[in-house]
Amino acid sequence: MTTWQGWQHFATTPPLAPPQPGDAPRSTEERLAYHSAFVTVRTPAIDTLARQVRTLMVLGGHQQTTARPSLIVTGPAAAGKTTALLEVGRTCHLAHTRKNPTPPGHARQVPVAYLLVPPGATAKTLATEFARYLGIPVTTRMTQAQITSAVCHTYTAVGVRLVLIDEIHRLNPRTTTGAEAADLLKDLTERIKATFVYTGIDVAATPLFAGVRGAQLAGRASLITCGPLPARHGTRQPFTDLITDMETALDLAQHTPGTLPRHAAYLHQRTAGRIGSLARLIRQAAITAICDGTERITKKTLDAIQLDHLAEEASRPRTCRPATTA
Repeated sequence: MTTWQGWQHFATTPPLAPPQPGDAPRSTEERLAYHSAFVTVRTPAIDTLARQVRTLMVLGGHQQTTARPSLIVTGPAAAGKTTALLEVGRTCHLAHTRKNPTPPGHARQVPVAYLLVPPGATAKTLATEFARYLGIPVTTRMTQAQITSAVCHTYTAVGVRLVLIDEIHRLNPRTTTGAEAADLLKDLTERIKATFVYTGIDVAATPLFAGVRGAQLAGRASLITCGPLPARHGTRQPFTDLITDMETALDLAQHTPGTLPRHAAYLHQRTAGRIGSLARLIRQAAITAICDGTERITKKTLDAIQLDHLAEEASRPRTCRPATTA
């Protein structure tokens, strides 16, 4: 998705839909493919990010003299940050293209750009990533300034309004190359008429906010924390609600509705409340149920699945060391 063609395919392909009453049964292969990709469940993080992005796009829409306000989505791994970012980007893309259809024969419109910060990013490699997204020709003889000028001109010409930058924690302004890359981002936010949204792992704990450059970023960017879902929030049970929505989307012949929400406490302990880990656990359990012919998810099915190392470590019982005597 880090090219315009890839992003456009993602944004315009209808999202997967759960089976509906009266639908013809899907084949085994179709159901395996469905559970492999699965649906995107609307989460509090997606709703919060969507509201903030809409507001900042309006706030910075006519700003000319300084960098527009931006957003940083932070949190631990597997907390649903990238999913939230992509879902909001898709919504923005579709809303813009519906409101502003491109007449036949006219130049394309590109409302959204999605990029990854490359490992060990320098200003030139980061500028090249911006160019690659739109297919802007870049040669080895071009300087970083030349690439940046081409990027700013082209992004403005095609009407990019929202720039999504993932893996921002890879940027380290304490190094010379990292500082130059951070300066490039600041330059781009001032020269491209778009709202910038970044995501990264535990950004506040990285060098990104350190020093003068970090202070500039912190002074312009709002921070949204996308953490594990709590089992309870006041009178609500957001984690159980998420489990219920995922269970409703299953396509299993023998699964009994309500089974997974009854195991909410176990699932929260097993995944540490991480949305990504929960989605992986339920998807793997559904695929297992199809492959072994049981067509239902039970606690035994869930117990047999090995999750990502982060979730397994978090759910492992902690043993106390025996007390020692002097």
